[in-house]
Amino acid sequence: MIHFLLLISRQSKVRLAKWYSTYSQKERGRIVKEVAHLVVGRPSKLCNFLDFNEQRLVFKRYASLYFVICVDKDDNELLAMELIHHFVEVLDKYFGNMKYSLEENYKNQVRNQY
Repeated sequence: MIHFLLLISRQSKVRLAKWYSTYSQKERGRIVKEVAHLVVGRPSKLCNFLDFNEQRLVFKRYASLYFVICVDKDDNELLAMELIHHFVEVLDKYFGNMKYSLEENYKNQVRNQY
């Protein structure tokens, strides 16, 4: 079962959060802070699976974003990785060049607002 999906920038800012299990706002904030610290600070040569409480984090970095899915420990991690990859491909088709410029598009939109 998927508990949550997070898109986190290299600066540990959350770009998207989707929660599939019930958490209070306080718990969500704590979880986001812990997950960002674990994932962003992890060297790229290490495994993309992490044990987190009684669950498992599966993450993949595309451009400057980390796509993180939290699943149960008995779920298939490779299936979760495939889900992340499929999600990125869908975003890429919809928005164009998603894998390489998601963060750049966001920065340009913010610059154009001011």
